[in-house]
Amino acid sequence: MDAAEFRKRGKEMVDYVADYLEKIEKRQVFPDVEPGYLRPLIADCAPQDPESFEDVFKDIEKIIMPGVTHWHSPYFFAYFPAASSFPALLADMLCGGIGCVGFSWAASPACTELETVMLDWLGKMVNLPEEFLAGKDGQGGGVIQGSASEATLIALLAARTKTIRQVQSEKPELTETEIMGRLVAYASDQAHSSVERAALIGAVKIKNVPSDATFSVCGSALRKVLDEDKAAGLIPFFFCATLGTTPCCSFDKLLELGPICNKENIWMHIDAAYAGSAFICPEFRHLLNGVEFADSFNFNPHKWLLVNFDCSAMWVKKRSDLIGAFKLEPLYLQHHHQESGNFHWQIPLGRRFRSLKLWFVLRMYGVKGLQEHIRKHIRLSHQFEHLVLQDERFEICAEVVLGLVCFRLKGSNELNEALLKSINDAKKIHLVPCHLREKFVLRFAICSRTVESTHIKFAWQHISQLATDLLKTWEQNHHQQ
Repeated sequence: MDAAEFRKRGKEMVDYVADYLEKIEKRQVFPDVEPGYLRPLIADCAPQDPESFEDVFKDIEKIIMPGVTHWHSPYFFAYFPAASSFPALLADMLCGGIGCVGFSWAASPACTELETVMLDWLGKMVNLPEEFLAGKDGQGGGVIQGSASEATLIALLAARTKTIRQVQSEKPELTETEIMGRLVAYASDQAHSSVERAALIGAVKIKNVPSDATFSVCGSALRKVLDEDKAAGLIPFFFCATLGTTPCCSFDKLLELGPICNKENIWMHIDAAYAGSAFICPEFRHLLNGVEFADSFNFNPHKWLLVNFDCSAMWVKKRSDLIGAFKLEPLYLQHHHQESGNFHWQIPLGRRFRSLKLWFVLRMYGVKGLQEHIRKHIRLSHQFEHLVLQDERFEICAEVVLGLVCFRLKGSNELNEALLKSINDAKKIHLVPCHLREKFVLRFAICSRTVESTHIKFAWQHISQLATDLLKTWEQNHHQQ
């Protein structure tokens, strides 16, 4: 393919993607395929001779689309949103076109510098304390990670290195292995599994701190676990606070937890993967109060800020903590402006020019356009909550703060499992469940950029009808027994 054909095919591909997104609600939201469906549809090995673009293009609808779960469908209410917008898609195209591998300032100055400035823009939008911004000569700053899981791992590893060095300076007789064996990380029993995975990879113990009746961790719960562990000779070093937990979007109490972490010299990392985008709205910014006590903070513009995957924003108060933990300088990476880049702040060396997506989206939507997107989703979640509350067969299981509603039929877990199965088998909408304590709960997350009030009404009527059908057969079966 030469440049001339690329121009032609590029326009065709843009048309195809635009058509796909414009007409996405005509597609069944969840595919009909079984595991292994794809292998029989394609050749055993790569072709020896080149194929035409037409041949490849035909296979998109034939082979790929039948196995796609349509995350951007207005009937997709599972997990959390995956962001997408036309400006972000265009920026991703440019990123691929420039094709730099920005592992240092010299490897592509614009790639390094735009990222630093965009994270300052974003930090100001959520009103982060000044210490987290790079500015012209700040100690902190932001970096784009691939996912919140990576951000948590990076923070945990930096905290581990910092603590080991500290303990060694106070107790030189202890070896690194002895210190490692005593280190403990903490997170809520509602925290995402990626936090536990970070501890596994970091080879440190992790303990769950029990959450309260609102599924939040409060200061007294953390204090109790810390006191027990310190008495047993362990070294608490890291706490991951969650703002907007995955099961039910609950918020750990930063204003109680922060001062404890600071006093005990524990690194506090905040994971606000989903909820963080809402903090650009002044009426939701209070949910971030207490961030001033944190060492690092992370949220995903690729969930709820119209920047498509991957773009996870992470800030630290002290860059030196990260650089200290990860810095290696082989000769082939050295250059005359060593300290100008943030490439020591991540696990992979190579990085894509991901800040272009932020730059395009922030400029072409403006803060107001992004705030309106968030507010619309939150209005729709309250609309769904209201519909659930009008039906006495159902209950709401956690406070609806942002764009997630946790609900269930009053009754057994088996009943709710059967309801979810009938919803997902019908494939008109797509939902996933969670466990809140002993209860099996259905999660309804507002996801698509194009979702409207009509889709919410449709979803509720559909769920309500399936519940009616289910309860009939359920009661008959119970009478027979």
